[in-house]
Amino acid sequence: MKKLTFREMMAVASMLFGLFFGAGNLIFPASLGQMAGGQMWLAVAGFLITGVGLPLLGVAALGISREEGLLELGSRVGKRYGLFFTCALYLTIGPFFAIPRCASVSYTVGIQRMLPGAGQTAGLAVFSLLFFGLVLFLSLRPGEILTWIGKVLNPLFLFFLAILIVRALLSPLGRISDIPASGAYASGAFSTGLLEGYNTMDALAGLAFGILVVKSIRRLGVRDAGKVAGYTVRAGIFSSLLMALIYSLVAVVGAQSRGMFAASSNGGEALAQIAEYYFGSAGAVILAATVTVACLKTAVGLITSCGETFVKMFPGGPSYSVWATGFSVLSFLIANLGLNVILAYSQPVLMFLYPLAIVLIALTLCGGAPVVLRWALGFTAAAALLDFLRALPEEARGALRVQELTDWVDGWLPLARQGFGWVCPALLGLLLGIVFWKLGRKTAQGQTEK
Repeated sequence: MKKLTFREMMAVASMLFGLFFGAGNLIFPASLGQMAGGQMWLAVAGFLITGVGLPLLGVAALGISREEGLLELGSRVGKRYGLFFTCALYLTIGPFFAIPRCASVSYTVGIQRMLPGAGQTAGLAVFSLLFFGLVLFLSLRPGEILTWIGKVLNPLFLFFLAILIVRALLSPLGRISDIPASGAYASGAFSTGLLEGYNTMDALAGLAFGILVVKSIRRLGVRDAGKVAGYTVRAGIFSSLLMALIYSLVAVVGAQSRGMFAASSNGGEALAQIAEYYFGSAGAVILAATVTVACLKTAVGLITSCGETFVKMFPGGPSYSVWATGFSVLSFLIANLGLNVILAYSQPVLMFLYPLAIVLIALTLCGGAPVVLRWALGFTAAAALLDFLRALPEEARGALRVQELTDWVDGWLPLARQGFGWVCPALLGLLLGIVFWKLGRKTAQGQTEK
């Protein structure tokens, strides 16, 4: 029976980490550190739950379930739900938000500061065209994804990031305990950190990337389903530990920077200021290389997983190369809307999808029956839809005239104002699902006895 060597296991784990760790994984913890200040560790604890813990559970759920991918996992609820949830999740972490964000963050953080103020629109267009050209080139070779990401791009990214973090830690700009918390972190550092972890999209990505890990392990010669599941979980644990370490270090560097700088409008600007302070003009080059490589490897993984999944969902439709090309073109077009637009409209979608993903992961790990899944996810979806409406940009809420509805719900639904209004409905749906499941078993037993 084939067993992975230590080197093969580390290559798979490195690939998974490389797929996870992209644009938001750098900018969000840096911003968290600056805003949380003295409350940083409490905020980091919340961030690690949703930014690291949930992705690990997602990979574990897919591995332990022994399903081929998210479509099969979601279809435990029902075929139509499986198709809906798979499409919604892959389009969110794919061409609608996460992939365009990879290019726009790379440009905004790494390249824009190196160019003159005029002509930024044309600069973004040229950069994103080159970026997605390279992404498509690598994505059209999905069998080589383990080599490209696990053995080339990921070590390169870690090298550049280590240069910046080590330099900042050796010469801190301030004491974290002296920095006052600001914004929502002043009154609720832990819960704000939990919601900030949503922005990484990694819990959704964990469900999506699991299929790539499984296929990579099988390509290495492992055929036994139990062994594949075990290696998948191990890869998830390793990548999660590495992510937790880097998140914490980036948050520390961000918090310490408040001793020299005011809080930036986003984590990208914060990292740019820090890099420039320590390395001068060379800092811009180091940061540009770090961010671009991080985003490139994540975009490759997303295009690959999206393409392979849509081929599976629509077997009589376009080929993988057509899907990959189409997703790359769409991502290019959306990236040129700009980072602010992408961030503004991704948050509401995440507020809707994350609760569905959390409940699906939890009940999969607990072995929930289909009827339990249907009731729990049905109640969760209804409440998550309200979270979606509440998180829309102000102009969108005004156009839809939903402000009165969300204010009314906030008045009586527990945790709604904190962004977790789905929790109590999910628990209610879970209880009802268990009741109907037990009633169904008793009915079936009675009929068998007759």
